[in-house]
Amino acid sequence: MSTSQQVNKVKFTKKLKIVPLISRQRIRKKVKELAGRISRDYKKKRPILLCVLKGALIFTADLVGFLKIPVDIDFAWPSSYAGDQKSSGRIKFKYGPQPALKGRDVIIVEDIIDTGLTLGVLKSKLNSLGAKSIRVCCLLDKKARRIKKVILDYKGFGVPDKFLVGYGLDLADKYRNLPYIGYIK
Repeated sequence: MSTSQQVNKVKFTKKLKIVPLISRQRIRKKVKELAGRISRDYKKKRPILLCVLKGALIFTADLVGFLKIPVDIDFAWPSSYAGDQKSSGRIKFKYGPQPALKGRDVIIVEDIIDTGLTLGVLKSKLNSLGAKSIRVCCLLDKKARRIKKVILDYKGFGVPDKFLVGYGLDLADKYRNLPYIGYIK
């Protein structure tokens, strides 16, 4: 039995209580605001949005829908959770940034920044590939968990140190489909 299957068996035998934190309406308003800022900052440019899978997929799709500039999209799939509620601190890439990012303006799109470790590894990788510029757009900033200092160029909401699910965020691949962001009580 894989680690994910073990986690699923243990954690999902009873229904978890999810407390709503950020409504779908507030998320939509914030995503539109972030897209407006990016559109102004990259007027007459064509940046690459680097969507950090799997959590930022919904956020990235909504963000693209509000942008007023052309963009290219690529993906990175780092992992440090392995189905648990706490990061292991070890970042592995199932799919990493591609060499085609060389000489391009890149905007990393993240669902949540907590420790900053994944973002640090990702930015280092992009620098090694020769990205022209690297900026970060994240929907959620969980500063209480920060280990590595990070600069967030486009930030949505500051959030408390709770395990969040919904709008792409998950617990062992469950709850991503919630239209709002909540925390597990």
